[in-house]
Amino acid sequence: MLTILQADLQQTRHANDLLLMLNTYASDPMGGGEALSDFAQKNLIAELRQRPNIRGFLAYQGEQAIGFAICIEGFSTFACKPLLNIHDFGVHPDFRGLGIAKKLLSFISNFAQTKGFCKITLEVLQGNAPAHALYIDQGFTSYELNPAMGGAIMMQKKFT
Repeated sequence: MLTILQADLQQTRHANDLLLMLNTYASDPMGGGEALSDFAQKNLIAELRQRPNIRGFLAYQGEQAIGFAICIEGFSTFACKPLLNIHDFGVHPDFRGLGIAKKLLSFISNFAQTKGFCKITLEVLQGNAPAHALYIDQGFTSYELNPAMGGAIMMQKKFT
């Protein structure tokens, strides 16, 4: 039986399952292909607990965690309302292709609408065709303010 819930990081099980799922995702080619650093594994849950604008979601098949999302609340200045960014999202490789991601996205969408968020944002790698197709199927579109200016491009500047 599939169960999807908002994670309570004060509960050891939820905290451990969220970390396990994130590490599984990070180790996947679509997540970068490397496990989380020892530092991240040791400190991530404590850091997440300190940030009330971060929400975790977990999907379970019976007692096994099989999907997750880590979302960060932001704010749309144009809409003057909160938004929800899906920062990390994944389904365990053994459970892909079963509709778990679609159900998890639907749960997150319902959560965001109920809480009054104006939109959900996310990033997807250009080479991740299955995820891209899923997001389009679920109503996500490329971000643009003015079609004449084209879509937004995700960029980063790393610090060591």
